[in-house]
Amino acid sequence: MKKISLVLVLTAITFTSFAQGSLAKGGAQINAGVGLSSWGIPVYAGFDYGVHPDITLGAEASFRGYNENWRGDRYRHSVIGISGNANYHFNRILKIPSKWDFYAGGNLGFYLWNSPNGYLGNRASGLGLGGQIGGRYFVSNKVGLNLEVGGGNAFSGGKLGLTIKL
Repeated sequence: MKKISLVLVLTAITFTSFAQGSLAKGGAQINAGVGLSSWGIPVYAGFDYGVHPDITLGAEASFRGYNENWRGDRYRHSVIGISGNANYHFNRILKIPSKWDFYAGGNLGFYLWNSPNGYLGNRASGLGLGGQIGGRYFVSNKVGLNLEVGGGNAFSGGKLGLTIKL
């Protein structure tokens, strides 16, 4: 455990010794990918806009379908989500290399559950409030891979996707 901690600390120190990089104020990017959830595998697409050198605001839409066995019957459900998010990007203050983008933030969304007639379970549409921590690695000036973990929303386990700077 001590060796792993030492490696993590040295990695963090290495990352903090390079120039800044993240989505600039006025910049935009699109994100798309798949998520992890206890109710199926969601797919998502989103948009982020830089409102400050360290802050982005965004919107996202998601969809997932899944099957549930409940009281001896099998039901097919779908969930559509629309949410907004705000993220703080740590690149500038931590001097993280420009190929990386590390952020944390919150989101608020509405999730529309669609269940078949006759289903008497407790799936209901409503608001979802969540938080996320994520990172991106840019393989070029415009294209990056992103990984995010969070809770309280459609992607309670996390998500993996592609980012394209516009």
